Amino acid sequence: MQYTILPLTQDERQCFTLTVSLNGASFYARVEVRYLPAPDCWVLSIWDQSTGDLLVNMIPLICSYEQINDLLRPFSYLRASQGLGSLFVLRNVDHPSTPDPAGGNLSEFQVLWGDRYE
Repeated sequence: MQYTILPLTQDERQCFTLTVSLNGASFYARVEVRYLPAPDCWVLSIWDQSTGDLLVNMIPLICSYEQINDLLRPFSYLRASQGLGSLFVLRNVDHPSTPDPAGGNLSEFQVLWGDRYE
């Protein structure tokens, strides 16, 4: 399995394009990560870069702790049932200041995206 670590910063709105290997095939995506102050959380949206289609809109970044929490699993029906692979939020430090990414601590977590986790 191959995963890409998303190149995130503390900027409240981040947009970038990247190529992700999804089960051996390249997928060209545009990703937007935004911080929402009212609920104090980070959200992620994904577009198909080749068609411009919005595939995933503002899913909250929720950390995996004891069990794997695949944030893209509910979207496995997309792209003719090829899905979008798997996306995980993992701790980047032993004891993050909050359980999930919030205000100023996105750097305490890593977001990995790649092949579907079975």
